[in-house]
Amino acid sequence: MTDGPTRDAFLPVAAQPSVDTLVAYAQEAEELGYDRAWIPETWGRDAVTTLTAIAERTDSIGIGTSIANVYSRSPALIGQTAATLQEVSEGRLRVGLGPSGPAVVEGWHGADYDRPLRRTRETIDIARLVLSGERVEYDGDIFQLSGLRLRCDPPDTLPGIDAAGMGPKSVELAGRFADGWHALMLTREGLRDRLADLKRGADLGDRSVSDLRVTLSLPCIALDDRERARQLARNHLAFYVGAMGTFYREALERQGYEDEAVEIASEWANGDHEASMAAVSDELLDDLGIAGTPAECRERYAEWEAIDGVDAVSVSVPRGADPDEISATMRALAPE
Repeated sequence: MTDGPTRDAFLPVAAQPSVDTLVAYAQEAEELGYDRAWIPETWGRDAVTTLTAIAERTDSIGIGTSIANVYSRSPALIGQTAATLQEVSEGRLRVGLGPSGPAVVEGWHGADYDRPLRRTRETIDIARLVLSGERVEYDGDIFQLSGLRLRCDPPDTLPGIDAAGMGPKSVELAGRFADGWHALMLTREGLRDRLADLKRGADLGDRSVSDLRVTLSLPCIALDDRERARQLARNHLAFYVGAMGTFYREALERQGYEDEAVEIASEWANGDHEASMAAVSDELLDDLGIAGTPAECRERYAEWEAIDGVDAVSVSVPRGADPDEISATMRALAPE
């Protein structure tokens, strides 16, 4: 862990005008002093091509996937890709992996959402073997590989491989097998509970939790128009709970918001998105992120950074924000 949390930029998950737009966000984040630019991968632009463009047109900011799912690429290809991105970025890569969910894996990629935790573990194992440059010999429950090694030179510095997770078992897996954990959709108290799961996983793997990096993706929108900021945050939360499978709803239920989670998901499923957004209370909104004026967002951001065990807090702007609102939020919450 670092001496104090770094401040990262989580590039927008929603569609943007162009790859150049995403590169411009990363360049702005670099100028503002953010430590790393993370990019998600859903059903828009792929993360690898976009990160390559960012790496070529920035100088110092770290880059990373948050997250690349473990179904749409083979574990060996993930290892090859990590080696290549580490070369292109001159050592600035960190890899975030996870199973995503059925909406993406089955609905977009046409793959069976089978054994997500086991697949994540084996993917981490194999990607590490590929990155080592040694011959890959692996006899897993899902993958059996033998006979080949990376054809190019392996990276001088191996990129860290983090696992994403919201539930106890997935976070335990991160602690036991990955180099770090990507946290999301968590209240401060929920985050502390999952940090206990991370430590349990580290103990099971005979590792020190202090050697693992914890990155929190925190929904943030800081605008002079406070009501606009909070409406964007409500829309973002309702979409994820209502449209992206059961994982986000279950995460809220575990954290004491069962009735609201069910209502948000039910209204969205019924096609009443306005009612779904209205079901997001102010309390829930403020428990899961920060939305409001720049001054109040800066104050509340510091509360999240103060949580013991968190190494980086990513400024993650809601999906409906336009480019000016994204830039305004990054500027408002830039490292001092």
